[in-house]
Amino acid sequence: MSATFHAYVGLGSNLGDRAGNLLLALRGLLDANLRVARLSSVYETEPVGVETAQPLFLNMVAELALDAGASSAPPSPEQLLARLLRIEYALGRQRDAPLAPRTIDLDLLLYGDALAATEYLTLPHPRLHLRRFVLAPLCELAPGALHPTLGRTFGELLAAAAPDKSAVRLWRPL
Repeated sequence: MSATFHAYVGLGSNLGDRAGNLLLALRGLLDANLRVARLSSVYETEPVGVETAQPLFLNMVAELALDAGASSAPPSPEQLLARLLRIEYALGRQRDAPLAPRTIDLDLLLYGDALAATEYLTLPHPRLHLRRFVLAPLCELAPGALHPTLGRTFGELLAAAAPDKSAVRLWRPL
């Protein structure tokens, strides 16, 4: 018998067909043999930490169900990150400058209760507790879940998401 645990992936886009890019990224998750258990709503958000004007983002969070002990083991956190990077590349993500506008951004936020601090991967995501554009959709899916290192729920972290005062609102397509 296998136990299921969850990983959470943040998705964002602020170039081109933002909603289409999110849909293509979700398709990429499915094509990478990942089981998408739930999706948050889509939020329109202001860019955070940038010094030049950029288009608004569409952001959401996907909850992946991973089975430990199943006949085929789930990908390791590093393997999952590699799959996310391949999806970004396939969708035209350019990494020319930090915090530049992007067609798609896929961030591994949480991988069960795993902790990691390597050159390539930090878990939980090192800035997720500081960013309203991540916390708002994550709270839809797991408001009472505890941050693995801070010991506070994601709902509590969203309520205290200072210094980020950026606008985060449910997206309603025209």
